[in-house]
Amino acid sequence: MKRRIFSVCQLMIVAIFMAACGDKEKEYDATGTFEATETTVFAEQNGALLSFQVSEGDNLEKGREVGLIDTTQTWLKIQQLGATKQVYQSQKPDLQKQIAATRQQLAKAQTEQRRYKELVADGAAPAKMLDDATSQVQVLQRQLDAQISSLTTSTRSLDKQMAATDIQMSQLRDQLRKCHIAVPISGTVLEKYVEQGEFVTVGKPLLKLADLENIFIRAYVTSAQLQHIKLGQKATVFADYGDGQKKEYEGTVAWVSSRSEFTPKTILTDDERADLVYAVKIAVRNDGYAKIGMYGEVLF
Repeated sequence: MKRRIFSVCQLMIVAIFMAACGDKEKEYDATGTFEATETTVFAEQNGALLSFQVSEGDNLEKGREVGLIDTTQTWLKIQQLGATKQVYQSQKPDLQKQIAATRQQLAKAQTEQRRYKELVADGAAPAKMLDDATSQVQVLQRQLDAQISSLTTSTRSLDKQMAATDIQMSQLRDQLRKCHIAVPISGTVLEKYVEQGEFVTVGKPLLKLADLENIFIRAYVTSAQLQHIKLGQKATVFADYGDGQKKEYEGTVAWVSSRSEFTPKTILTDDERADLVYAVKIAVRNDGYAKIGMYGEVLF
């Protein structure tokens, strides 16, 4: 009989302990997963990948060149346009030399015109001779003007052709620059999609990298919690490794969604009965232990 009473007492103690545990407050306000801003580097030119010195896990600095697409054809086109520009340059007329003979003839005709004008004034020569000299000056002046106009038009046309050649060369130099594959941000290589020697086309993904030093956790909160959260607010973030193993980080609220959404099936909020929640991002300075996709908790 005593043994039975003792068993009932044990059950009551266990029930009280479980109830006490059930009333214990949660150690977090929201949960979510760690994310990072990922950047995919694409090929900007067509051609064989002559070199591609990238391995998954590499830490790369912004602007570092990691690969080279074949530049032979682009370089040859630049050389060809350079030769074409030289041809246009050689065809440009020397204005002063081209009109030198006509200028000399005009100067001589003007001298004759002045001489006949003096002779006619003195009555030593007929007026017709002055008229002929004047006509000759006018003809030569028109010839000179026509030559200058024609040569100027030709020079302008060649200048425009040379300018167009310069634009084409600039375009090719830009294509040449794009053959050199450089990373746009500092980060860690997450995935590598091609290998050296492959033929790549414009828009083909080459690699994906992310800044793993500055990550964030995307969590979801209810509207009741939202009234206590603002941008720049400090928060405590826990990276959950499972089996009760956690690592604490200091975080800052970096983004709060302006729209509500239905609770994602994989997310638990402080109020599990809430249908609508708001996404928030808490920025964290990573020490290398927090990983993308890792489960975490947030305490505001």
